[in-house]
Amino acid sequence: MPSMSPKPRVAEAARLATTDLETLSRDSAERLPRLLEAMVTIGTGPGPDLHSTLDHIVETAVRVVDCRYAAIGVLAEEDDTGLKDFITSGMDDEEIARIPHLPDGKHGLLAAVLRTDEPLRLPDLALDSRFEGFPAHHPPMHSFLGIPIKVGDELFGNLYLTEKRGAEGFTENDVQLLRILATEAGIAIGNARLREAARIREQWIDGSAAITTALLAGDTDDALAVVAEQARMLAGASAGLVLLPTSLPGDPADDHGERRGLEIVAAAADDTRGLIGTVIPPESPVLDQLLGGSPVFVDDSANDPRMITPISARFGPSMMLPLESGGRVLGTLAVPRGRGAPRFTEAEKSLATRFAAQAALALVMADALHDRERLAVYEDRDRIARDLHDLVIQRLFATGMTLQSAQRAAEKPEVRERISKAVDELDATIAEIRTAIFALQQDPGEAQAGLRTRVLREAGLAAVPLGFQPSVHFVGAVDARVSERTTKNLIAALREALSNAFRHARASRIEITVDATVSLPDGREGVRLTVADDGIGIPEEGRRSGLANLRRRAENLGGTAEWGPGLAAGGAGTTVNWAAPL
Repeated sequence: MPSMSPKPRVAEAARLATTDLETLSRDSAERLPRLLEAMVTIGTGPGPDLHSTLDHIVETAVRVVDCRYAAIGVLAEEDDTGLKDFITSGMDDEEIARIPHLPDGKHGLLAAVLRTDEPLRLPDLALDSRFEGFPAHHPPMHSFLGIPIKVGDELFGNLYLTEKRGAEGFTENDVQLLRILATEAGIAIGNARLREAARIREQWIDGSAAITTALLAGDTDDALAVVAEQARMLAGASAGLVLLPTSLPGDPADDHGERRGLEIVAAAADDTRGLIGTVIPPESPVLDQLLGGSPVFVDDSANDPRMITPISARFGPSMMLPLESGGRVLGTLAVPRGRGAPRFTEAEKSLATRFAAQAALALVMADALHDRERLAVYEDRDRIARDLHDLVIQRLFATGMTLQSAQRAAEKPEVRERISKAVDELDATIAEIRTAIFALQQDPGEAQAGLRTRVLREAGLAAVPLGFQPSVHFVGAVDARVSERTTKNLIAALREALSNAFRHARASRIEITVDATVSLPDGREGVRLTVADDGIGIPEEGRRSGLANLRRRAENLGGTAEWGPGLAAGGAGTTVNWAAPL
């Protein structure tokens, strides 16, 4: 039978309730005021969420039939069996905590009556052949009454009552009253479901708008981290993960030489250790589906044979959603919940899929905006490089020639020595300016650039917003010794440190040092990035997500990140030390 629309369902419920009222016995009629009061209070429950409504229903049922305990067992999804929730009244939190487990509806008496449409009344449930006993520390219960609760035509669950007061068991009058109450409860639950669905939908819409606003506002440095954190919060997940396609070394016997995977590049979680850098390998059963732009939903990541990454054991239900825009798959957004957590509903899956599509569109738009901004920066860099070469170096060279002439004419040795030092300083300055010009002239899209070139490139890019050129020093064979994975994370850390110096520190001097000859605290060989400035330091109340990102990147590689006093007098400013294994 097709389900009725909301108005006919309410009308039908009202008709049934009226019919039942007409057949009430004298005893039930005497309790009618209490029932009507209960129906009013259920219809105007204390909170808009479903769980508050269910709490209110069980407490009301206890008062209506005057019993000691009541519970509502909520049916699991259609493709499952048993209960997905069990709400009780009559036991305090300590009593519930002592019971090893609440009923799951998969065994015993509750399993037998769970999907029935008719009330079940027993003088002593322990005497029923379907009863399998109580768990340890469960209070004794004898008389039993179970009433189905329907929301429209759908069986929502059952209302269970035990331990009728002042009588040996529940009466037929109790059944009549509870049937009326169950009808009103079904209407209240339906309304609560609608309110909760609207609230959740509004949250996801607001989240999508917040993502778009944040990314288009120009703060794209942490774009993927922003997407991961927002998705985690909206989905009520343990983590939010963004995965991007990555190339992996091919099998020596493979003529193609490359394999594709998905690598976690941004993570939002209480504990992010071991997350960033994890790769879904080509042999994963879900990889083709994800790269093809299809979502993957998993009920239990820890036990699903398709989930073969080491981190899968940490999670339970999971959604892996394509970040797809205009037919182009940018990557995957994963939002896993903890082990034992409720599975994602169909509504949550639909809303999360739409959120991922909106986030992908925002990322594409933000990337286009960033490209336009970079184009303007490149034009400024070309102009600065020309000015440095055509004006500044020529003037410095001419000044050096003049000083050398003055040095030869000077009579006192100490004067000649001071002029010689000045000439040396000018030579060093010219060399550093030429290095800066080289960095400014490098193609930012150049493939396979070494660490040295990438560091110089970042310093050159930062020169325009900073208004000055950071100095750069290298120690050791940085290109030959530092691995590609560490290089990528070091450059990201450098970019974060320079961004912090520009946005918050108001620095006028920055010194960058990359040392590939250091030893880490555990004795391993490593590389250290030092970024020191003479700004105002780190404000106590300031935003520290950037510093947290620095530390997280280092720790995921097995390294460290620290910050301390800077270059200015008295230690003013900030020095960031970021280290990782080679």
